[in-house]
Amino acid sequence: MLTIVTLGFASTATAATPRQSWVENEIYQYNHPFASQLPQELATKMQKMAASPFAFYRGTAHIFYRDMQTLPSSSFVNSSTSAIWLEGDMHMQNLGGMRDSNGNNVFDTTDFDEGYLGFYVWDLRRMAVSILLAAKENGLSSNDAQDVVRNFLDTYLNKMSDFKGNNDESSYRLESSNTNGVVNDLIQQAASKSRSGLLSKYTLLNSSGDRVFQTTSELQALSSSTYSSISTAMSSYIASIPSSKRYSNSYYNLKDIRLKLGSGTGSLGRYRYYLLIEGPSSATDDDRILEMKQETSSTVAIAVPGLLSSSVYGNNQGTRVTIATKAMLANTDPLVGYTTVNNLFFMLHEKSPYQEDFDYTLLTTKTKFMDAMGYAGKVVAKNHAISDKDYNDAIVPYSVDKEVTDIVSGNKAAFKNEIVNFALDYATQVEYDYASFVDALNRGVPLY
Repeated sequence: MLTIVTLGFASTATAATPRQSWVENEIYQYNHPFASQLPQELATKMQKMAASPFAFYRGTAHIFYRDMQTLPSSSFVNSSTSAIWLEGDMHMQNLGGMRDSNGNNVFDTTDFDEGYLGFYVWDLRRMAVSILLAAKENGLSSNDAQDVVRNFLDTYLNKMSDFKGNNDESSYRLESSNTNGVVNDLIQQAASKSRSGLLSKYTLLNSSGDRVFQTTSELQALSSSTYSSISTAMSSYIASIPSSKRYSNSYYNLKDIRLKLGSGTGSLGRYRYYLLIEGPSSATDDDRILEMKQETSSTVAIAVPGLLSSSVYGNNQGTRVTIATKAMLANTDPLVGYTTVNNLFFMLHEKSPYQEDFDYTLLTTKTKFMDAMGYAGKVVAKNHAISDKDYNDAIVPYSVDKEVTDIVSGNKAAFKNEIVNFALDYATQVEYDYASFVDALNRGVPLY
């Protein structure tokens, strides 16, 4: 055990160390279950992860939570802050510009595949490490990167304190009027997109005048049996949508399906389908595209198995992701739902025309990084605050904004030091693990 002393604050952290065979085994064990269904997607995943330590970190949330099982806990966690809703895979690429169901163009979280209960500091730790890795990749000094992490933590704590004792979190959003810099640009880019743009990217009108998907290297036709299985599963998907949010059956009329390849990093190897549905009218210009993603156990559950009772989500991992999405987003997409196909779990939502992914390579200066990650801190605070007892007190019976604010109150400097020290040490561990992974990949070690 190594004790790191920074600014007079001592925190225990395990010294970063090379662990070649352990890393190889963890990656193999996590990815191997998908090798029989989409091996080419796993090959893509390995190539994507080889790009940089940050890319590797994106693809290995399972390693992070394996470590959360054994690494020292936080001094700033108690029983009521150790079982809250987490996004679970909190890093910069899971934020973006989007339009919510009320027509607001906002900066928010875009992915809840790993949504689960856990220690609130895990979302903060995971984001802090991602900041250090991305900042280093973008050429920032270690001191500047640490300042960015502290700013992220400051805005998180300040926003939690703002939410304490009121319901402001339920209506809080980051939009063009209260953002600037790269995040403001992102919101504007998402707002400027169009449905016709999305449809023309992925679909075409056939000789009969019907809209269908294009067939490309990333959009592949299905076997008739898979097509039929997904068609049959549509009825249970529609039934999973609350009646208050459900449209007429004709809205969900299925026009075409494709297997979508190459999307994401961590989820590569799992099935992802694009479904073209009729939408609000029989015209072809208002068709909707649904994204249907295979869901498996949350990686957070590696660290705290069974903390979220499977009865909450009916043992269906698609249901778990649907609940997590609704818990942490306001004005959620009314097309969010779930189904089961051939005993595999799926979550569905609209492939929104108005979404722009966050591009961390644009954060080329400390100022740009400080601004953007300040907004990220506010987003994570909003996620945690709206998903507490306000959402469902049978799952989280506390006011998380109150609990977090009270536990850190008077010790903000120590809290930030603890997270920064953890992140510095863990970012070094990620770099060791990345080097081990690249070496194994180059030597042809089976990794899936």
